[in-house]
Formats: sequence, C-alpha cells, structure tokens
Amino acid sequence: MHYTRPTALQDVATHYCAGCGHGVAHRLIAEVVDELGIRERTLAVAPVGCAVLAYDYWNFDVTEAAHGRAPAVATGMRRCNPDKVVFTYQGDGDLAAIGAGEIVNAANRGELISVFFINNATYGMTGGQMAPTTMLHQRTTTSPRGRETRAEGWPMKVVEMLAQLDGTAYAVRCALDTPKNIRAARAAIKKAFEVQLAGQGLAIVELLSACPVGWGMKPVEAIKAMAGTMTAQFPLGVVKQREK
Repeated sequence: MHYTRPTALQDVATHYCAGCGHGVAHRLIAEVVDELGIRERTLAVAPVGCAVLAYDYWNFDVTEAAHGRAPAVATGMRRCNPDKVVFTYQGDGDLAAIGAGEIVNAANRGELISVFFINNATYGMTGGQMAPTTMLHQRTTTSPRGRETRAEGWPMKVVEMLAQLDGTAYAVRCALDTPKNIRAARAAIKKAFEVQLAGQGLAIVELLSACPVGWGMKPVEAIKAMAGTMTAQFPLGVVKQREK
C-alpha cells in the first residue's frame, strides 16, 4: 500500500519512543482533519507531558497551555472564535491529575470543544511515576509494590466520570493497539469533531496507549500486554452519545 502523508501532518520525525501511541494518534487526527476539510479552521492546544511538542507535528495552528489548563485555554479560543474547530490533546497527568478541575468544569458547561485524551497509565515524560490512571497492581517508580486501593485508590475512569455531566455530548474509549482498534479510534475522533461542528456539547475520546519505557517492556511486548491489562480495567466502547 502506498503511503500518503496527510496534509495536516508535518513531514518531520517525531521524538516519541518506539511503541508509543502518540504518533498513531497524531496521524489519525490529521487524517480526520483532512477528511472533514477543516484544516484552515482548526486550532489545537498541546499539553505538558510527552506531547508537549505536538505543535511541531501538525500543519495547523497549535498553542501551548500551562500544565492541565488546556480545556480552559480551548474554551477561550472557541468562544472568541466561534467559526473555528478547537481541540485539546492531553495525557493522563495533564488531564486527570493537575487538570481535573479544568476538564470537569469544561464538560459541565458543555463547551464546544473536542478532547483527545491519551491514557498510558503512567507519567511517561518524568520517569514513569504513578498516575491517576495507573492500573491496580501496576508497578511504577512511586508504587514499586504495585498500586493498591487502600493506599493509592482506584484507577480513574475519566470518560465514565465525564459522561455523568449534562454538558458532555460524546464520551468514548478506544485503544491504539490492533488495526481493528485503531480503525475504531479513527472513527471516534471523526465523531468527536462532528459533535463539535453540530454544536452538541463537549466530546471526549480516551485513547489507551502503551508506554514501553515507562512500563519496562519492549515495544511489541507492551502493545500486546494492553489487551490483557488495560482493556480489562478500562473497557472499550461508547459510554455516552447524545442524539441530535
């Protein structure tokens, strides 16, 4: 099959580790932006985390937000530019930890933004520490004996939490491991943009991703491990979809 780079994707090498899902997610978003014909209207907000340099990889306007504040920045951008299509791209530390207040309130207000949430169950950029989404019994540098509910609580299920809010129009969880799941992720990303274009409310797509370095695994091993570990604690599928 001939490879064709999406117009919305820059022709540069990324800094991501082998086996990381960020590169796949970047391409899927770029493909959908091209398909919908919205590249000239698209504004994105990059996170603090492994994807902090996302603005180097997309061929549309991308700004940087302080740690966790991407939904607040996106809110201002979208309200001041109602003709634009705005999305945030955030990891589990940026969205579920320091930015939990921002995403909850943006969803509660029903802000017309799309949120793409990369969940690799660890703080990948800073050394593999335990994150809000770290799985039960998962070993990290700050939970060397494995995450236990009595000490560290339960893994945070973000889409289920946000689905309870009236302002959330679409909430879905996908995985970036198999071709079938990656195709489903692409469809969910497209739907999240369509929900925004229809003015229905906030849309969030959680994308489960491997972090081979943070997990202490080889890339192929880490991707294969997702099916037996991550998807067991974070079930795939649509959690909420508001009808027009």
